[in-house]
Amino acid sequence: MPKCTINGKEVEVKEGTSIIEAMQKTGDRIAHYCWHPGLSVAGVCRLCVVEIEGNPRVQIACNTMVTEGMKINNTSEKVKDTVKWGLDFHLINHPLDCPICDQAGECGLQDQYMEYGKYDPEMAEAKVKKHKVVDLGPTVVLDSERCILCSRCVRFTEEVSKTNELGLFNRGDRTEIGTHDGMPLDNKYSLNTVDICPVGALTSKDFRFRQRVWYLKDGDSVCNGCSTGCNIKVYYNKEGLFRIKPVYNEQVNGHWMCDNGRNAYKFVNREARLVKGVARGVEMAPGAAAKNANEVLKNTSGDALALVLTAQYTVEEYEAIIKTFVEEFKTKKVFFWINNKETFDSFDGLLSRGDKNPNTKGLLKVMEKYGITATWTDLSAGLANGSIKTVVVAGPENQVVFPEYGERLKELSKAQNLIWMQSGKNEALSALTGNVWIIPMKTFVEKDGTFINYSGLEQKIKKVTNVVSEALTLTEAALLMSGKNLAMPMAAPFMPNNQRPDQVELEHRKKNEFVFRRGSL
Repeated sequence: MPKCTINGKEVEVKEGTSIIEAMQKTGDRIAHYCWHPGLSVAGVCRLCVVEIEGNPRVQIACNTMVTEGMKINNTSEKVKDTVKWGLDFHLINHPLDCPICDQAGECGLQDQYMEYGKYDPEMAEAKVKKHKVVDLGPTVVLDSERCILCSRCVRFTEEVSKTNELGLFNRGDRTEIGTHDGMPLDNKYSLNTVDICPVGALTSKDFRFRQRVWYLKDGDSVCNGCSTGCNIKVYYNKEGLFRIKPVYNEQVNGHWMCDNGRNAYKFVNREARLVKGVARGVEMAPGAAAKNANEVLKNTSGDALALVLTAQYTVEEYEAIIKTFVEEFKTKKVFFWINNKETFDSFDGLLSRGDKNPNTKGLLKVMEKYGITATWTDLSAGLANGSIKTVVVAGPENQVVFPEYGERLKELSKAQNLIWMQSGKNEALSALTGNVWIIPMKTFVEKDGTFINYSGLEQKIKKVTNVVSEALTLTEAALLMSGKNLAMPMAAPFMPNNQRPDQVELEHRKKNEFVFRRGSL
């Protein structure tokens, strides 16, 4: 554990730690573009320079290891001057696209110029023109003029996705990022290149030109796309959810997430959601529909009642609803709806798993606690011979990963009474008539709870915002279906859950009224 001094502070680090990693640990700010903690060292931007006592030249912090007694600083005039004119070279050919660039507001170039630049440019030569709006593949667009050739995206496709689509072509100031002939940027992790691009060169086709980032609020959650349980940040405003990005977690997903997980916001938005409950063809509030279902449930014997659960809800919700059915409705006919049976145990070697549910382990844990051993074969037999008369279903949030949804709906609708709870719209479900109850549910961004991932790691999820305020959690639905009363608070949609009481709301216009941190000019 060598000790060194960084800007006057003594720090102890692990053997083999680079100076830039040590500075990240101490919280010292240092200019850099090409270095990324999840990638190999390239050392091409030459901005992370530091002075080391006894060394006459400045050194790059990303490729210089800490040694015992090393004295380092990046606050001297020599370092500041080197970084300032290094930035000048980076910006020689960079276009002034900030007013139309998606990266504006979260751009490493803007941030570092304001912190380390502020120079008067002395270059009089014309800028080198390069290709703009280059279609790299199904998810990513490239603007070569904005690219500062940090090579992060190239290293990502070489080292992380191992798909090798991207490369650096040509030489000198004509160098450009690009794809090899006949090999578009088309892999399951391609949008991570957009996340790690420090400028606006790589942009997401899905998010491109849709929102300014300073109009977005955000909240932390856990991806519900598969059993890995990647940590994520959800971005939204009063118009809806707009994107999902990964949050670093060394135990789970590192710095990355798959492209499919980023699409989770689409089934959360209001236009994709069930808003009104239905009870025997009559529209009503979700809570009223759940309360209405109590009559048929209390009149059904335990032997004739079945509960079907998907693994897309929280541990706390499973605990509430299974306890209700076992103790109050006297049935242990609780069934696990397994989706993607053929690929359920598959793994791509990086993050994506065949179990497309966030909480399979949590559901199995609660079922085991209550001694549930029923199999889907038992359910099919009960529906076929008529012994199961009422079926309650906690359907999927993400219907895309339930390819057998139509078949299951057809099978379960054979019951005399069908009570179906889920968050998203479905034409086939809405078309059912007769003794059918449809109860709108909340999604993973609208509630607190616990997901247990494939490895058994428990991860807490926190409510980010409300999208459909009147929708229920499985816990609330269980209470209402058992005949109990419940006061339903009606919160305005798309308001941040962690809003301070003194924060100003401007309902009549889109505004970054929740952002109180201001950059210095």
